[in-house]
Amino acid sequence: MADITATDLNIGDRAPQFELARGGGGTVRLADFVGKPVVLYFYPKDDTTGCTAEAIDFSQLKPEFEKAGAVVIGVSPDSAKKHDKFKAKHGLTVDLAADEDRKVIETYNLWVEKQMYGRSYMGVERATFLIGRDARIAAIWRKVRVKGHAQAVLQAVREL
Repeated sequence: MADITATDLNIGDRAPQFELARGGGGTVRLADFVGKPVVLYFYPKDDTTGCTAEAIDFSQLKPEFEKAGAVVIGVSPDSAKKHDKFKAKHGLTVDLAADEDRKVIETYNLWVEKQMYGRSYMGVERATFLIGRDARIAAIWRKVRVKGHAQAVLQAVREL
């Protein structure tokens, strides 16, 4: 079977597998959660306004995600050490995975050209993938607006 390329990812596709360093030590592997829904949210950078608000929202709802049987994993290009500082500073409880070489981010087609103040640059598109119990992509949110997003994802998890 050929590898899935970034542009091929759609609802119903098998989610690309990965293993990444985890804040707090160890690794996180998608394969470890087969049989559980996985909320895989990608964000640009630890400790920035939008990313902090999103991580806090997912952390506050973590007990509800767990009640629905789901796991929440945040992914950014920051290091595991930086994730640890971010988690400690804001009391975050969700797992944060370090994709320093951006391989997973690129596989999910989220390393994109962005614009800010008339300047173009490459960066992470804020997006969330809901992966079902069968390891297939059940829902995709791209170009996420943070306010209310974690609640919308939780509702989708409950409907799986």
